[in-house]
Amino acid sequence: MDSWVRFNAQSQAKERVIRAAQYACTLLGYTLQKGGAAAELRKTVNQLEAHMSLTRKLLRLGNSVEALEAAKRAIHLSDSVLRLCLTISHLNRAMYFACDNVLWAGKTGLISKLDQHKWSQRSFRYYLFALILNLTRDVYELHLLLECEARYRANKSPPSPYPSTSQPSEDLSSPSSPAAAATVALPFMSAWLRRQLHLLVTVLYSNPPLLLDMLKNSCDIFIPLDRLGIYPTGTGFVGACGLASSVLSILTMVHPWLKLKP
Repeated sequence: MDSWVRFNAQSQAKERVIRAAQYACTLLGYTLQKGGAAAELRKTVNQLEAHMSLTRKLLRLGNSVEALEAAKRAIHLSDSVLRLCLTISHLNRAMYFACDNVLWAGKTGLISKLDQHKWSQRSFRYYLFALILNLTRDVYELHLLLECEARYRANKSPPSPYPSTSQPSEDLSSPSSPAAAATVALPFMSAWLRRQLHLLVTVLYSNPPLLLDMLKNSCDIFIPLDRLGIYPTGTGFVGACGLASSVLSILTMVHPWLKLKP
């Protein structure tokens, strides 16, 4: 099993490069269509995209095994939220790859009379569930880091030597002048929003793996949403999102320290 996982990891880099080329063709086809290019050229680009999609399905044969192994590792995590999100996400990925393998067999003629549309929709549903759980994990880790950074800043900043000059809450909520209360509260709210934004930027800047994973999953989620008809965005947007997420995935393979762990 471990030997297969190591062998399968070698094909993932090739699959990501082909994925980037496939979505680049998707984006190019959309651009050519909008630009009124020749029908023959658009047909060639579409055929190239279809061939790359089929090649990716071939390279993904057996990825279900790796996803199941990842689920077995995730189930032993100490954090209950991470354990739940990652385990179910890997199981959904395993089902997605299994459906993808069936689709490959149907497209190559190994399985005759296969309802490819049904299996394609089924695979995208599993893919969508996996991405939702991945984004949930990202938001959870971001929340933990924000709390940690806020506690660090609170402990680091010295207490103010001046007494509080804030108005009592009964004065702010006085019905005599609601406009004045809003005028007083607005600067406090604006300052609070600026602090939270600065905190968010600081945390993401200090944690590139989390930032890249959030960006990648945010781009990827539009693909199944469009394919399932839940939130249609168009071929051009799907191509741009797929290309961006593929480049980010390749970046995490070239620089493994950028990959979010576990």
